[in-house]
Amino acid sequence: MTEEREIAQLTRLVREFSTERDWQQFHDPKSVILALVGEVGELAELFQWVPASEAVSRFASPERHARAAEEMADILVYLVCLADVLGVDLGSAARAKLADSHRRFAADEVRGVAPEKP
Repeated sequence: MTEEREIAQLTRLVREFSTERDWQQFHDPKSVILALVGEVGELAELFQWVPASEAVSRFASPERHARAAEEMADILVYLVCLADVLGVDLGSAARAKLADSHRRFAADEVRGVAPEKP
């Protein structure tokens, strides 16, 4: 399945879940963004006191791995919902953003150097 079809299918599943529960009425952009930020906070909380050098190894344990995956899934679902509410094609937007990043950060010029915000 192509990435576009996967995103479209996920969007359809999220929309159906919401429709079956009559929750679209609560899915204005502001509310969905706040839910998304809350889920990002929950993911961040899992990593809050974990040293950066140990994050990968600590989250290799099945329990921690599952918790991180659960929070990332929540984030993805809310992001897909937000894109659906706003009519954003996430696949196209992501490809456009990556193309712009390729232009702005030529590999031979920035290799090994963290980018700075302008």
